[in-house]
Amino acid sequence: MEMLIGVGVLVAFVVVLLIKTAVVVPQRSEYVVERLGKYRTTLEAGFHILIPFLDRVAYKRTLKEEPIDIPAQTCITADNVTMEVDGVLYLQVMNSRQSAYGIENYHFAASQLAQTSLRSAIGKISLDNTFEARENLNQQVVDALDEAAQNWGIKVLRYEIKDIQPPRSVLEAMEKQMRAEREKRAEIARSEGQKQALINQAAGERAEAIALSEGEKMKRINEAEGRAQEILKVAEATAEGIRRVGEALSEPGGHEAANLDVAKKYLDQFGKLAKENNTMILPGNLTDVSSMVATAMATLKQTGNPQPTAGDQP
Repeated sequence: MEMLIGVGVLVAFVVVLLIKTAVVVPQRSEYVVERLGKYRTTLEAGFHILIPFLDRVAYKRTLKEEPIDIPAQTCITADNVTMEVDGVLYLQVMNSRQSAYGIENYHFAASQLAQTSLRSAIGKISLDNTFEARENLNQQVVDALDEAAQNWGIKVLRYEIKDIQPPRSVLEAMEKQMRAEREKRAEIARSEGQKQALINQAAGERAEAIALSEGEKMKRINEAEGRAQEILKVAEATAEGIRRVGEALSEPGGHEAANLDVAKKYLDQFGKLAKENNTMILPGNLTDVSSMVATAMATLKQTGNPQPTAGDQP
């Protein structure tokens, strides 16, 4: 019985000894080991044996990237506008020993420094530039933290502003400003459209007027050419008629036929005058048709046989 108790005590001692001495470090982690309260070594991933009752794991650090939520804080811009700003910080342990002994709590220190750096950066710009300068603000916070964190054994990777919440009155004013700006752009676009429409209409009317004037010009030119052709044709026909009359008079019996035709036309025209008018003025030699015909034929003869010029005489 005493032997069993002794074996049990021995097994328990061995288990406690293994718990105190055997350490397994996970991947992407490091353990800081102290011996009698003083730094001894940093254990990397793997299995390690410590000296029992002398060595102990004082700090455990992960080498993965760690996100830290930065709570909302009140910031005042350069134009004295108060707003609530929150964000998220990403950092990574680069030296486990420095992160353990360089600062008490690097998470808390990084969070507080991020808040103070952000307040300082926002205080240098106006409200209108705050929303446009997010990237610049993030970079300023990262630069300030990275400079201070060199002694902490950590690396600040990036900082992102999650939300910027101005007061309700400022939001309403900004909404009115944006609405006015949109209405202004819409009015400018509308006026530009009307201007372009008037320009297009004027150009169309100008082109129409030019086309109409060109058409009227061509019309008048064509009409003038048509009248000229008509006059030319009438002149040619008249000349041809006169030529043929002259040829007919020069033929045998031509004068007698012309006398008969002139007398007939004279009587026809005199008869028409008697039908159309109630009052007539009659020539004194009305019955002397032969003298009138002779006068007309003498005129035709003189016209058909022009007097020879000086150059034509022998």
